[in-house]
Formats: sequence, structure tokens, C-alpha cells
Amino acid sequence: MTRPPAEPTTGALDLLHVPADPRAVVVLLHGGRADALAAPTRLNLPARRMDLFAGALRRGLPGDVVLIARVRYRHRGWNGPAAHPVQDARRALAGLAALAPGLPIALVGHSMGGRAAIAVADCPGVRGVVALAPWCPPGEPVAHLAGRSLVILHDDHDRVTSAEQSWALARRAAAARARVGTVAMPRGGHAMLRDARGWHRLTVDAVAAVLTGAPLVLASATPVGPDASSRPPYLQNSHHPE
Repeated sequence: MTRPPAEPTTGALDLLHVPADPRAVVVLLHGGRADALAAPTRLNLPARRMDLFAGALRRGLPGDVVLIARVRYRHRGWNGPAAHPVQDARRALAGLAALAPGLPIALVGHSMGGRAAIAVADCPGVRGVVALAPWCPPGEPVAHLAGRSLVILHDDHDRVTSAEQSWALARRAAAARARVGTVAMPRGGHAMLRDARGWHRLTVDAVAAVLTGAPLVLASATPVGPDASSRPPYLQNSHHPE
């Protein structure tokens, strides 16, 4: 059996799509475990799940102008204070600054990758984060999100990570003056397999808004924050997941 060609890599990044003239960057961060020092497996199913989002982004964003990359982890787990995915993401973004200097960056992270994406949102060039069913333990820092965008998609029936903790982090981020919107997904659980097309489409729309700063229309979206009722919502109801 012929193996597919290896993905091009640079530093801590796997380059999934490199257009001839990139104008923006999306960096994907996949999920993992709370504690695991072993390296990701060759198959790496969490990374393959994010590859589906990479395909949706490539098809859904207008023009062929967005470089799409994925952070390559050294370990499968977060591993307590070491926060290995955060270290890897910072290395990846530092390398990206040399590869594509000055371009706006959107981070898309699932589960543990969502937590890591939020943690590194203060890196140069990062416009914001789209967090998919993220792991958001109480007390995570949010002050560094001020002036950036944070969009969280989470199924309230997720049994792996807590949607309530996601909404709590969103409220704190909005109070810290991040531009925040939440989307309570009607299905999909943690793996985002049911209604995958809906997850993909909303992620594409959210990434477009993060990169451009434009208002966005999303299904089941709820603006959060102390002045949510008195300001135009960042996310409003329109598109409906299938």
C-alpha cells in the first residue's frame, strides 16, 4: 500500500495549505489528554479530526489566500504546570512569524487545543480564537484577551469538557474587554461528529470574523458581558446548522 506524502513541516508547525500569496493565517490546535508524556501516535486521531476543519476552511474562506497550519505537539497531554501544548503553540507561532511575517492570525482549537489557543492568544499577530468544545478549568487567565476576539462553540451535552465552564470563561473574557460570542451547539457532543457540517460552517464564519474584525451572523449565538444588552451583538442568529 502506498503511503500518503508526509505533510511539510517547519519547527513546531505542520503546514496543511500554503497558497501562493497568503494574506492571513489559521493555526489549528487539536485535543489531547490531561496528563500524558508520550508523543502523539502516528495515526493521531485528534489531529485528523482537525484536518476536516482545515478542509472546510480551505473551501469556505473566500479566495485562496489563507495559510493553514497545525501545531505539532511533543506530548499527548497538558501535563499540569508544564502546559506542554502552550509551549508548543508559542514555538509554532514564533516560527510562523518568520514564515509569514505581519499576517493576521486566527487560532482554532478543540478541547485541550482550545485551552492552549486561549492561553497563547496574546502572541503577536493573533486576532483571536475560535474554541471548539474547549477545556476551560475555572480560574484560567483572561486579561490577555482584551481587544481580541473569542468565539466558543460547545454542545451543552458534552460529557468530556464542560460547556458551563466555557460560558463562565466567556463571561469573564467579555468583562476583560474581549470581543466575545458563544454558540450553544444543538448536537455534536465532544467529538463534533454529529452535525459535523454545521460545526465546520460556523467555524469558517467565525474565523472570517476573527480575521477581519467584521460583525458575524451565527446560529444560536449569545453575546456575553456586562453590556451585552446595550451593544450590538458580535454574533447574531441567522445561519442554522443542518
